[in-house]
Amino acid sequence: MRQATRPEPYDRGMRFAKGHGTENDFVILPDPDGALEPTPGLVAALCDRRAGIGADGVLRVVRTKAVPEVAGQAGEAEWFMDYRNADGSLAEMCGNGVRVFARYLVREGFVAPGEHRFATRGGPRVVTVPGDGDVTADMGRPEVYGPGMAEFGGRTFPGLRVSLGNPHLACLVDEPLEAFDLSAPPLLDPAEFPDGGNVELVHAAGDAVAMRVHERGSGETRSCGTGAVAAAVAAAATAGRATGEWAVTVPGGRLTVTLTGRTSLLTGPAVIVADGEIDPAYLAALR
Repeated sequence: MRQATRPEPYDRGMRFAKGHGTENDFVILPDPDGALEPTPGLVAALCDRRAGIGADGVLRVVRTKAVPEVAGQAGEAEWFMDYRNADGSLAEMCGNGVRVFARYLVREGFVAPGEHRFATRGGPRVVTVPGDGDVTADMGRPEVYGPGMAEFGGRTFPGLRVSLGNPHLACLVDEPLEAFDLSAPPLLDPAEFPDGGNVELVHAAGDAVAMRVHERGSGETRSCGTGAVAAAVAAAATAGRATGEWAVTVPGGRLTVTLTGRTSLLTGPAVIVADGEIDPAYLAALR
């Protein structure tokens, strides 16, 4: 394994990588020893698609023991996926992100290909990452909380409230998904979603599911891994099923969701696109 090195301080630039899972894209900040402070302003600036690098969120790669917030998971997981939404807010879980996180750790030599447990704000998650090819994340057993409602553009959509560590409302619809405008944030009942939520519009046909999503803190994205699991859970519930495999098509590609009754598995691509360094002058201007 490669020896982890301390990242450069802000005033000397900052290393980064760019990755995506079905075009749900991330800025990756290597910070093994917890030297960085990814403030909401920094995260939002990096995710800006015109004035920054551009992404749906930031993945900080840091050892679990270096982060007091999750230090209790250090005995189970060496590495913590510190995920932040594009607006700088914290997120409990990211299904595409944890697969990209695993791919980055393998590519950089921090871990070998195989099965690994990673700390997240939603609890430990096990990810199986080969030397190349698709990556599978065990997303845990989905928690179903019953019906809910979302409003987009003055129209109300009934859905199923599902948690994968982060909150979702998966709404089955009959119309073509292209017909809907998801540019504005949905209106949700604060009693059902006190911290906001991700909303999926889902078209299901047997074991095939198509989905669009508006993510809390990031807006409409090309894909959402936890949202794909929530969509499969909603499709399964409508069909009176509890287990099976669903092919979930999103604007950015396709994911496979397997529901076992005990847990849920999310399989799909995880791609590292580029490496670089953020200019010190850019960082200084954000202070």
